[in-house]
Amino acid sequence: MLNIVKNLMQSLTAGADKPKPRMPDGKHALAALLVRAARASDVYDDRQIAQIDAILARRFALSVQDADQLRLRAAELEQSAGDTVHLTRPIKDLVALEDRPALLEDLWRVILADGGRHDNEDGLMRLVSNLLGLADRQSAFARQYVMTRENALPQDHSPLAR
Repeated sequence: MLNIVKNLMQSLTAGADKPKPRMPDGKHALAALLVRAARASDVYDDRQIAQIDAILARRFALSVQDADQLRLRAAELEQSAGDTVHLTRPIKDLVALEDRPALLEDLWRVILADGGRHDNEDGLMRLVSNLLGLADRQSAFARQYVMTRENALPQDHSPLAR
């Protein structure tokens, strides 16, 4: 009986001394989420990469080279981040609730940059919307805006961006 209790305690504390992965800052988490959106359909092409770089440059006032470097670091973070919750937590600290619909637009820009839309991407967006405290409907509006009016209005004049 003592051995059973001892083994149970050892199994419960086995990982306690290992350092936990560091939570990324909001900027890196947002960049990694954009990469995750691009990779959701198993297609990660030059059009999506260019879209991610443009979004990062615009959002964080970065040069082309700095946006490229941030995206490259974010691609590594995206692979090691595990679940999407790990990425959205710091984003919620970075982006106010009223500004998050504009983030959904950016994610849809990346997803749609390859010219298609896939079930995995739709599923990711449902999850991300929920994790960011937004409704599926807000994601649908963001997608519709990007699909139908993107060329009619500059990005900064989106009715969903505040």
